[in-house]
Amino acid sequence: MDLAVFGGTVVLAAVFAISGVAKLADRPQFRTALTELGVPAPLIVPTGAILPVVELGIALALLHSSSARWSALGAVGLLVLFTAVIAGNLVRGRKPHCHCFGQLHSGPVGVSTLARNGLLTTLAGGIAWRHWRDPSLSIAGWLAQRSAGEILLAVAAAVGIALVAIQTWFILHLLRQHGRLLVRMEALEAAIGHGGASSGSHAASSGAGLPVGTRAPEFELPGLHGETLTLAALRSAGQPVLLLFTAPGCGPCESLMPEVGSWQQDHAGAVTIGIISAGAADAVGAIAAEHGLRNVLRQESREVAESYHYLGTPSAVVVGPDGLIASPLVAGPAPIRSLFARTLGGRSVPVELGQANGNGHGSQHHASPPAPSVGDPVPKLRLPDLDGNHHDLAEFVEGPTLVLFWDPACGFCERMLGDLKVWEEGPPRDAPKLVVVSTGTVGTNRAMGLRCPVLLDRHSTAMKAFGASGTPTGILIDSRARIASSVAIGAPAVLALAHGRGGRSLDEPGERHWERTTDG
Repeated sequence: MDLAVFGGTVVLAAVFAISGVAKLADRPQFRTALTELGVPAPLIVPTGAILPVVELGIALALLHSSSARWSALGAVGLLVLFTAVIAGNLVRGRKPHCHCFGQLHSGPVGVSTLARNGLLTTLAGGIAWRHWRDPSLSIAGWLAQRSAGEILLAVAAAVGIALVAIQTWFILHLLRQHGRLLVRMEALEAAIGHGGASSGSHAASSGAGLPVGTRAPEFELPGLHGETLTLAALRSAGQPVLLLFTAPGCGPCESLMPEVGSWQQDHAGAVTIGIISAGAADAVGAIAAEHGLRNVLRQESREVAESYHYLGTPSAVVVGPDGLIASPLVAGPAPIRSLFARTLGGRSVPVELGQANGNGHGSQHHASPPAPSVGDPVPKLRLPDLDGNHHDLAEFVEGPTLVLFWDPACGFCERMLGDLKVWEEGPPRDAPKLVVVSTGTVGTNRAMGLRCPVLLDRHSTAMKAFGASGTPTGILIDSRARIASSVAIGAPAVLALAHGRGGRSLDEPGERHWERTTDG
């Protein structure tokens, strides 16, 4: 077996093995990536479970002479399928993160992804062709023909190449991380230097967004019902127009959409909101229908957003009735809420104080209802599950229960998910039952793969009722549906409650701790 085929086979097997193991080690993120890539919801869980196993099977079969050609053909087919899915997303103007190698590497798909897949497909095709011509080729046979020195030299070369590749990847990753930190530091310095001014001022100073007072670029885009909408049509009411740039699969965008629907309904006579979204028409239409959105326009890629020098999704800018840019461009849910409130010019927009994860509304501060205290009954709440069935929260209290407030787009929740699933696999004997109350869509919540009941709280109603101000947070309820702990903030505090530390049981006089055993 010639050295080129030997080396190519080892490289291809290593790629598929690393990909399979990395996906298994990062299953929640891989399922989220499948959702963003457009895989139908019923196929998310089985695909997430089967695909890594298939990749590992291909890697192992490549190393055996009797199965190498079929394994290489399987690799070709899988790579062609991956390429088609990625190309389809790029054609529709979408660049979701593929998580092809789990936490080892994650980035938006692009031309480089297609090029990488093309090279691997060519390599797999060459290996299949070579094995088809000579089925007797065998790595074991090739090694038997080499001397011990040659084998050691080949192993040393392979290890050296691997170390250089790992070191190169690490340095590049470190440089990218350093660049992101510099950008964040500049943003913080700009905010401090302007006395806490909005992020829009920094956006303007850093070249993002168009200068206030310049003519807003005109556009003509299709709506969701066959109509054509233009900037002039949005301005025809003679009031400010807030242009919101968004996209399906964007977690912060999805957390903002319920509020945008309320803004359009409650303040239609004061501000016109135009939602300009990239992505497939069916995905954009589903989000619009779910939240009752109006004036939804679909761009093929990002042509309109880029003409406004946007900062990614979600971003927003205000165009005045005269067609001129009337505000700096801002990015992120919280700055967009502030921009909308300023545009209203003093009208009341409800907001919750101290929303740590950006799930509040508007800008003017209205006091939240008082949070329940330990011993108070559970607030009466009725929330939908992932199948659309509505439940009273108290229905799930059949003993000590931990209510976990969650957001799939929250980075702290994302990092906690692995520990939470490990806890689900083997909870302590006295651990409370778990109920997750989450924002986000049905698809993103299903992709997490949690076993416990998941209820949707898109408008943060339950969080407000319990006095929770961010995610992840949790609170314990005893078997009589009464509050048994204060709100735990952050993953360590929540996991402590999950392991039976920190809550109170009010079922008996004297308030015994959760961690007490039944025979103690």
